[in-house]
Amino acid sequence: MRRTERLFQIIQILRSARFPTTGRVLADELEISLRTLYRDMAELIVQRVPIRGEAGTGYVLEDGYDLPPLMLTADELEAAVLGAAWVAERGDPSLARGARDLIAKLSAVVPEALRPILLDSGLKPMSFIPIAPIALDRFDGAQLRRAIRDRLKISIVYEDAHGAASARTIWPILIAFLQDVRIVVAWCESRRDFRHFRADRILSLSVETQKYPERRVTLVRRWKLTRTRPAKAPSSFEPGPSTGLDP
Repeated sequence: MRRTERLFQIIQILRSARFPTTGRVLADELEISLRTLYRDMAELIVQRVPIRGEAGTGYVLEDGYDLPPLMLTADELEAAVLGAAWVAERGDPSLARGARDLIAKLSAVVPEALRPILLDSGLKPMSFIPIAPIALDRFDGAQLRRAIRDRLKISIVYEDAHGAASARTIWPILIAFLQDVRIVVAWCESRRDFRHFRADRILSLSVETQKYPERRVTLVRRWKLTRTRPAKAPSSFEPGPSTGLDP
């Protein structure tokens, strides 16, 4: 790896890290010595990259630092195109539109040498198992994603497999994208437990102004602890002993 690429990679690692990253972790990931890492860090600081290092804690990239636009490798661009193609096919309408807009924006600004990846990518999401079309949501998916980002409670009316409807107040923490259905993972106030709600069975959804009291990352960690074994989800994703799915 050339030094320029390595400096860029250091910035990328620090940008994606939620906590300080030690020099040893950085050196191991980049497969270089600590001496080389320290020289690279000194070079980045000379170039006015706002990296803060604390002894015994690690390195942190200060908020607000922007890299020059679209310093993408071919692998990174192919990953973005493949992911966007999948979302365009399987996401809710607003998310699918966002995926198509992303590709359009990338095609307008990527270097000429990388443009063929966008115009004729050799990667395509496919399945050899017949997949039923995803049922249209009866709510605005953008509102749900905003509630997750802003840690807001939502009120829903949910219809079970027998057609019975119930009103719930839930704390949404993530959306799971399966092949033929989307699942909203949330803490349900009425059940006082984590529940999984099929998006196509949510009859209505409204975002509340009240934030839920716990951090989303903490709730996700707690939810993961309840998943004692992977749930085998058939195409219809009916409830099972470990799914926590409301029928």
